[in-house]
Amino acid sequence: MSDVMRPMPFAQVMDWILTEHQTQGSIFGVRKAYVHEGGAEPIFDERIETPFGPAAGPNTQLAQNIVASYVAGSRFFELKTVQVMDGEELSACVNKPCITAEDECYNCEWSTELTVPQAFAEYVKAWWACKLIAREYGLGDPDGFVFNMSVGYSLEGIKSPKVDAYIEGMKDASGTEVWAECRDWALANLDRFQNVDASFVESVSPRVSRSVTESTLHGCPPDEIERIATYLITEKGVNTYIKCNPTLLGYDFARGRLDELGFDYIAFDDTHFCEDLQWADAVPMFERLRALCAERGLAFGVKLTNTFPVDVTRGELPSEEMYMSGRSLFPLTIELARRVSRQFDGELRISYSGGADARNIRELYAAGIWPITMATNVLKPGGYERFSQIAGLLAGAPRRDTVDVDAVSELAARVASGADYRKPIKPAKPHKIDAELPLMSCFTAPCRSGCPISQDIPAYLSRVDEGRFAEALRIIVERNALPHITGNLCPHPCGAKCERSFYEPEGASIRAHKLTAAHEGFDEVVRALRTAGPARLASAAQKNVAVVGGGPAGLATAFFLTRAGARVTVIERTGALGGIARHVIPEFRIPSADIDKDVALCLAFGAQVQMNREVTSVSELFDEGFTDVVVATGAWAPGRVGLTSGEEIDVLEFLEAAKSGEPMELGTDVVIVGAGNTAMDAARVAKRAEGVEHVRIVYRRTVHEMPADEEELQLALAEGVELMELLAPLGVVDGVLTCERMRLGEPDESGRRRPEGTGETVEVPATAVICAVGEQIERGLYEGAGVACDRRGRPAGTATGVAHVWAAGDCRRGPATFVEAIADAQAVARDLAGVDFNAYAQKNVRSDKLDAIMGRKGEVCLDVDSCTTSRCLGCATVCEVCCDVCPNRANVAVKVPGLAQQQVVHVDGMCNECGNCAVFCPWSGRPYKDKLTLFWSAEDMDASENRGFLALGDGTFRVRLASSEGVYDVEDAACGLPEDVRLTIAAVRDGYAYLMRGDSSLASSKEK
Repeated sequence: MSDVMRPMPFAQVMDWILTEHQTQGSIFGVRKAYVHEGGAEPIFDERIETPFGPAAGPNTQLAQNIVASYVAGSRFFELKTVQVMDGEELSACVNKPCITAEDECYNCEWSTELTVPQAFAEYVKAWWACKLIAREYGLGDPDGFVFNMSVGYSLEGIKSPKVDAYIEGMKDASGTEVWAECRDWALANLDRFQNVDASFVESVSPRVSRSVTESTLHGCPPDEIERIATYLITEKGVNTYIKCNPTLLGYDFARGRLDELGFDYIAFDDTHFCEDLQWADAVPMFERLRALCAERGLAFGVKLTNTFPVDVTRGELPSEEMYMSGRSLFPLTIELARRVSRQFDGELRISYSGGADARNIRELYAAGIWPITMATNVLKPGGYERFSQIAGLLAGAPRRDTVDVDAVSELAARVASGADYRKPIKPAKPHKIDAELPLMSCFTAPCRSGCPISQDIPAYLSRVDEGRFAEALRIIVERNALPHITGNLCPHPCGAKCERSFYEPEGASIRAHKLTAAHEGFDEVVRALRTAGPARLASAAQKNVAVVGGGPAGLATAFFLTRAGARVTVIERTGALGGIARHVIPEFRIPSADIDKDVALCLAFGAQVQMNREVTSVSELFDEGFTDVVVATGAWAPGRVGLTSGEEIDVLEFLEAAKSGEPMELGTDVVIVGAGNTAMDAARVAKRAEGVEHVRIVYRRTVHEMPADEEELQLALAEGVELMELLAPLGVVDGVLTCERMRLGEPDESGRRRPEGTGETVEVPATAVICAVGEQIERGLYEGAGVACDRRGRPAGTATGVAHVWAAGDCRRGPATFVEAIADAQAVARDLAGVDFNAYAQKNVRSDKLDAIMGRKGEVCLDVDSCTTSRCLGCATVCEVCCDVCPNRANVAVKVPGLAQQQVVHVDGMCNECGNCAVFCPWSGRPYKDKLTLFWSAEDMDASENRGFLALGDGTFRVRLASSEGVYDVEDAACGLPEDVRLTIAAVRDGYAYLMRGDSSLASSKEK
């Protein structure tokens, strides 16, 4: 059944490890095996080679999870919490999906969903597996890692027979069945090892764990916490850490800190702050427990911190309350670490969780805070392989045995004031492709789907990374006639889809690399284009096209049509080509020289130009012998605020005047009404104007609903522009703009909450009011040609409905982006002249660079500004993000002979439907539901609705697809299965038999 995890027998765990390593060079999907060189440092009465690992959570619930963490470099494992409520009883309390880690992480599960005996067996199997592979593959000292128990949440539950047996078994597993299972398998399979012998197997210590972290579920009374800890210390004799809750900081601090950093949308009240352990009780308790441990020669410390309980308000998870962790928890946890370290003068050991990652772990460790555990970090793309980078970052770093109070204080202060943990002002745009997840062959470049012109982004990024600028630019201009303009000004919607944005907020360097290619490759590419000449498509040869408007849409249309062999004349009413980019966008946003180069590119195939001509009707152009007319006149008619009094300046008029060198007199206080990118440009230009002291943007909604890009907004704010939210302008009199204060009501047709008036007014100083609320389309040419338009003056599409009359750009859409203008130009060229833009589509796949692409997985760039590469993950070549982020390794990439792409197979028995793979999959789908599923039993297949397959004892397979179910012999090419499904099942059977459960399925039908 899909949400029930089926622990694997130790034999299957080891067969999987050994076979995958031999055939794929990886272990549970981890390719970056960390080999520790050097010694191990003491902790408790054990030793660890690296001071970090997975936290008690999804990454330590099954044996394979722990093994994957070990292979990637972890050496400290906080095992998932066990408690008296377990198995089906606990699973029934956990709503699924239960994890979403898109930015900050939320979860609504807290303890292992296995039974306590099952959890114990998983930890013992993992202990043995890590010992064996440490020796066999030379990954490090087999005794150089530590398992740390986590138990909760009441003394009565911990004293229960099954939890007590768990603790005692972890202290000495030698008499247990699972210990014998593991030892006996190892001894019986020595021939499968090169470096493991019988003496080593017999030497494996049965003392699996000598330490415990007491998990304090929110609401556990202080005296109960101390009773549990005292029991664990005095009765169980284990080194003990107490996991503290961030509620120790107090409600006011937590609310204020999260609000300061932009997490004001996270909802919680003071309930847990009142019910949880209080600082005044915690300090003396810790003192008493420290003394108690010292008497018994045991270690005592605190674990900072537990997750943070918050309310579900936006449908994040199917529960009422959830637990927050990750980036947003770090500012809280590091402050609690500061308070604890100062209170105890650095003498109280601090184990750390709560937002640790590659960006901060060196500072944590250098300050004497360790061991450090992580969950959210490795639930993101890159998964367990993120541990490999962290191991490298900490390799050879000196270890402190006390906490450096000043260093922790400095880190806490920097987090509070810095940008690393600040939420962007604007909500992130949806990263999903608006398409269903395919059952097979799903590797794709989501950036291309986010781009209005389907730019071949991975193809050109890889060439720029290799220094092949001309080739990169050739790929770009196949679809993009304005590489300089878009390289400077594109709002890069592709970035919202980029999987790299889950590593660094900036995503891959897409726009900047486009501009690099344009600058470096321009001369060579334009020279080659002019030499080669047009393509001379038969469908274009008879076309004589008038393009009305020499802005971005008109230029791009001319480029695509003349490249195909059509005759084109661009008719421009001003004396310069370039439209908005030329006449309006400030020079500090784009140099005129870059616009000149794009104009030259668009005229490279011989388009003719008529300047300073105003076209008054389409019919006059047909009379001149043109076969088609493309209207690309932009949207230059001014929008209006509709002030009841006073004057408003049109934003385009203002920006044109400023760029022409004839700026307007604005006075001291300028108000910009509007909140798009043009408004940001106007604000920045006004800020530079002589005599202007204050520039204020007045907007009737809040910053979260602003249409301006985050980047443009931040630039304006950084230059001193003020933002005034929830104000609607009424009128201006004597240098004062009166506004009505607004509030947000229900969402309107755009999805944004509709502003509603409150009747309250606010006065804003205003010596000039600039209207930037959206320019209008001039309808004259459309009306004269008989083109039907909607209420906003827009025709039906690029094909206007009138034969041979076309539209492109802002005059087709209303004010839009340059890349959307190019998209319109593509559509006109495709429909008018049969132009195909797919010449370089296959170059997005770089099979020749597979190793390099895989090498980027899990590597967070710690200094993006200094990085010279694009940081592209090459998703079109190898995505596998659902495999990366699955803590249980339930999604597996399979190489299938006969298919170009690897195929993702979902292993049902290893999945508990946490939902994390659905969060990060670029498609609008759920891999754990939508990918071809391998079942381990008929019972599980019957309980699931997934499309998938089950190996039968006679070598055939039971296969269920959307429309049918049957038994198939996949050796028979004519068996009736889709070929990609048939080949994938055969590939699993022949090359990945370790995925299939049970002795009968471990041999292929050929072997039988």
